[in-house]
Parts: sequence; C-alpha cells; structure tokens
Amino acid sequence: MAKWTASDIPSQKGRAAIVTGPGGLGFEDALALGRAGGEVIIAGRNPEKGAAAVARIRSDAPGANIRFERLDLADLNSVADFGERLRSERDSLDLLINNAGVMVPPKRQETVDGFELQFGTNYLGHFALTRQLLPLLRKGKDARVVTLSSVAARNGAIDFDDLNAEKSYRPMSVYSQSKLACLMFSFELQRRSEAGGWGVASIAAHPGVSRTDLLHNAPGRWSAAGMARTFLWFLFQPAWQGALPTLFAATSPDAKGGAYYGPDGLSEGRGYPAEAKIPPQALDAATAARLWDVSQRLTEAAC
Repeated sequence: MAKWTASDIPSQKGRAAIVTGPGGLGFEDALALGRAGGEVIIAGRNPEKGAAAVARIRSDAPGANIRFERLDLADLNSVADFGERLRSERDSLDLLINNAGVMVPPKRQETVDGFELQFGTNYLGHFALTRQLLPLLRKGKDARVVTLSSVAARNGAIDFDDLNAEKSYRPMSVYSQSKLACLMFSFELQRRSEAGGWGVASIAAHPGVSRTDLLHNAPGRWSAAGMARTFLWFLFQPAWQGALPTLFAATSPDAKGGAYYGPDGLSEGRGYPAEAKIPPQALDAATAARLWDVSQRLTEAAC
C-alpha cells in the first residue's frame, strides 16, 4: 500500500463508530472519521477533554456527526453502564476502536476494581468493553474492532502468576504485557468470530513512535521518558501519522480480519500503514485462549 493516508478513507456515511480516548491518536481517529461523514462517539473519562475534542473537530469539520460519552476503562461499573446505555439507544454499531491507554506510571497504581492500572485499563477495560458491544457489532455492516497494540509488545510476556504485578512492578515490562495482551486478544477475537459466525472483523494496529501525551500523562513531564518526549520531539512522528495504521485497519477495503498493521519505516517506528511484524509469542493460540478465559472471569461484573 503506497503511502496510504487519511485522504484514502472511503466515505463513512451511514457508519457508526466508537473511539476510546479523546486525545492524541483517538482525537486523530475521530477527526478523520468525522471528516469522512461517519457518526462518531468519543468515549473517555474526562468530560472537559471530551467536550474540547468535540469542539475542535466540529470547528475543523463543520457538520460532523460527533459527540462525547463518559467511559472510564479503569472502572468496570463504568464500562457496564456505557454498554447498557449504548445497547438501549441503538440497534447496531459498525466500528469500535480500542485506543485509550496508560503508559509506564513510575509507581504501581490500581484501577477501581483492584487491577494493576496498565493491564486493567489498556487491556481488561477494552476486553470488557468489546464484550459489552458485541451484540451491536454483530448487527453492524462490515463491522470491525480495531485494537491498539504497541511496538513494546515485542518484549511482552503474559505472566499468569502475576498478571497484576503484585509481586514485582517494572513499569515498562507491565506496559509491554498489557500491549501484548491487546494483540493476542485481537487475534483471539478474530478466531472466535470466525468460529461463531459473528461477522465481526478483529484487526490490530500500532502507531509506531508517535507524539502523543502518553509519556507526559503517566511517568510525568519531568521524568526521563517525559523529557525525551518534550526535547527530542523530532524523533516522534506526529499523531496524525501515528493514527494512520488504525484508520487503515478501521476503514480500508484492503484491511484483513486477523491482521496487524503499523508504520512501514525503520523498525516500524514511523511511516505509512503496512502489515506489521507479529511477535512470535502473540501467535500462541493456547495462551490467547487461556488469557480470554481468565479475562472473562476477572471482568465478569462488566460482562
């Protein structure tokens, strides 16, 4: 695919999408989908940030059909409430982009439900959200679930003996585990959709190394990672470009269920959408099935 960009997105008129996270990549996803005529719901925990994102998109794309809905992925009750609201007000959904995330907080934190914050937000929250919305997605047209992974997944491992990093908390290792879990979930969802005839394509994507606020929000602006993001900004590709693999997976007729897309440049750090290299551990179907079963049990309150 030769330098695919947002200008290649086909019309999204008549399609409804949910994007988690109002900033960074999520904002760029919502903006591009809104420009293409889609109905877009930005879901996030901060109403002020959500309102600001909606206002910016409407300013850039007057007439865009876009709104904000509150969703805290670190609170399973919030996930359940969001799912119930959506199922009560609509009959179908065409696209879910599991984008929002937390990255390397220096000290171990927990979600409302007692899960380690990165694993609980990046992975378990989106796992529960997807299951909440599957009844709508199964009625959608060319329905897709796009789940964000990361180049960090290459170094990830699923530690079933310490999923919540209670024995040992190493921020980057835990982040890598959460993003590997997202990738394995995407592949397992595709397998289950095919086996069950759900008609939902599950596709994974990663943004390479992109200029977002993840490294400012969690480790902090004055952490080593935060200062690298601030002062070495030129090493990070802009957020609009980091969003392209997600948008390709979400909208292109050429995107395939069960595939993984990322930037085509050096080490997949920057560039334009292409098929990404899949870490070998992400292809372990037995581990993915076990992870699904464990995740289902952990999130039962929201499913």
